[in-house]
Amino acid sequence: MSKVYKHTQIGYLMIVIIGTGLYLLLNFFYLHGFNTLLVAVFAVLAVCLVLFAALTVKVDSREVSLRFGIGLIRKKFPVTGIEAAGIVRNPWYYGWGIRKTPDGWLYNVSGLLAVELRMKSGEKYRIGTDDPVGLLKEIEAVMGEKSREQ
Repeated sequence: MSKVYKHTQIGYLMIVIIGTGLYLLLNFFYLHGFNTLLVAVFAVLAVCLVLFAALTVKVDSREVSLRFGIGLIRKKFPVTGIEAAGIVRNPWYYGWGIRKTPDGWLYNVSGLLAVELRMKSGEKYRIGTDDPVGLLKEIEAVMGEKSREQ
């Protein structure tokens, strides 16, 4: 496989929610002055916005990799370690971000659809995406290439 699949999903709802919170805090500061606790809340929200506003997934011949936001938070899955992959629907309460769920680790910025990777080690990971068919197709293609090489 010579081409690389790369797709970025933007968490628009997360941006609106966090952005609204930041806007309200700025208005509060303007009207009432600075408050140390609220400055800390503002800083945490701003960092969350920068770190989790988008999720970029890349598939090449060696690995499936993902990165949140500006790229400080990353995860890689070697193709040789993947046993199977499939499209799944997450319950709404699994939420966004990075979290341990009853179905394994979830990496998500928006929506309910994901591609689940079942690893040969027995671990499961879910990668949230608004392109589950395209992502699964690419993962299966590289898994097929790796199995033919062995």
